[in-house]
Amino acid sequence: MSNHPLNVARSTLFWRHLFAVVFTTSSLLPNFGNEPARAQATQYCQLSSSAAKEKENLRLSALKGNQDAQTRYQNLLKKQAQDLQECRTRTWPQIQAVWLRLYPCDIQPGIIDQIMDRIVNRGYNQVNLEVFYDGQVLLPAKANPTVWPSIIRTPGTENVDILATAIKKGRQRGLKVYAWMFTNNFGYTYAQRRDRESAIARNGKGQTSLYVVDNGSQVFIDPYNSQAKSDYYQLVKEVLRRRPDGLLFDYVRYPRQAGSDSIATKVSDLWLFSPATQEALFKRALNYKGLDLIRRYLSKGYVTAGDIAQIDQLYPQEGEPLWQGRIPPTAQKSILSPTDRQPLLQWELWQLAVAHAMQGILDFVNIASYPAKQQGVSTGVVFFPDGNQTVGQGYDSRLQPWDRFPTTLEWHPMSYGNCGNVSCIVAQVQRVLSMTKPGTKVIPALAGKWGESVSNRPSLEVQMQALHQFAPQLKGVSHFAYSWQYPENDNDRKFCRIR
Repeated sequence: MSNHPLNVARSTLFWRHLFAVVFTTSSLLPNFGNEPARAQATQYCQLSSSAAKEKENLRLSALKGNQDAQTRYQNLLKKQAQDLQECRTRTWPQIQAVWLRLYPCDIQPGIIDQIMDRIVNRGYNQVNLEVFYDGQVLLPAKANPTVWPSIIRTPGTENVDILATAIKKGRQRGLKVYAWMFTNNFGYTYAQRRDRESAIARNGKGQTSLYVVDNGSQVFIDPYNSQAKSDYYQLVKEVLRRRPDGLLFDYVRYPRQAGSDSIATKVSDLWLFSPATQEALFKRALNYKGLDLIRRYLSKGYVTAGDIAQIDQLYPQEGEPLWQGRIPPTAQKSILSPTDRQPLLQWELWQLAVAHAMQGILDFVNIASYPAKQQGVSTGVVFFPDGNQTVGQGYDSRLQPWDRFPTTLEWHPMSYGNCGNVSCIVAQVQRVLSMTKPGTKVIPALAGKWGESVSNRPSLEVQMQALHQFAPQLKGVSHFAYSWQYPENDNDRKFCRIR
């Protein structure tokens, strides 16, 4: 049916201004440095170390079967949930989230309780829980109808639903639990399926993302491919069955490439050479001249004056070559020679190719968010603030058109600037805010650790202080990641054996 959600991608509008050059707006930024934050811990709704220790002792006693400790522990969780909610309503930001990945070992008794307790201790009232990454899903093996394997595959754990458990235990503590998912990056396991080969994105050099991403784990799909859309749609529906408070779509883009390949400057650099993407591109032609010229451009990477003269002869009844978004120049074809027309036509074909690639990403987001929209579940997109930039005549290879994402979605810019202080981080947030329409919910993601600098980034306190001073209108901030704050605990959980 034409109104089926999988057909949402047949967009009727094609932005004529998608090709506008986007530059970072320049303005005077506050000269934030690396001065340590002097604010008390309570400023961030964090629990004192003694309160956290008391709760941990009760958890451990309850785990050993002490019923009195169990009752006191549950009562304490309820009280702290109320305290956290009250604190966040009067403390900036109202939403303070942390990004979390779970591992198979986390199914052991008490582990998720410990993780969620630590999250509350740090003043967070939302957790962004990773449910689809590296080609695996956080669904029980016995209740996983998707094309991806379950993250937990240990014999005897087939019915363990760690996603449902994490959502339940998070809510007991007053946490909202969002499901955080890779999007256009389907993972290596997807590439191993022979029945999905046509769904993998390809560039004009005959490469898939397996060849251009260093770690060999990232496989980006053709966003126009109906099989890929159907596979992801089913995954989203299964995640929503666990009733998370929201969905967050990450990797909503094409691969990040290195060196000179980090800038797409010619059509062979673009991920346009899989069957569904090409078919959709050809359908953008509005007459035979336009179709013929698009085909020639895609096959060679350029068009010549001779190509233009040939299509004039092949289709004498038509005027200018036409495709969606093209407004031909007012000068008549009979006045301008093919040589005169060639530079403009070739430039417009390049813009069409870039726009078509970006449109695939936008359409895929619409499809992915459709089930959540039907259920009234909050949905957001995660992106790099510089992922949509133009560089000279080229474009950032990720082709991430975040400035075109729907404003009905939450925007989560990964503001991971790394310059030794907060100036570049604030600049990234500023760039996003300068392009948002009124009413857009922007929740920047910061990378760092409480109380100390890490990876050349100031502490979270310093980053938060700078962000509050620059953009107090922001309602939420998130921190990447739990693993950065508890690296030893993360490693223990990642590499342990289930007993």
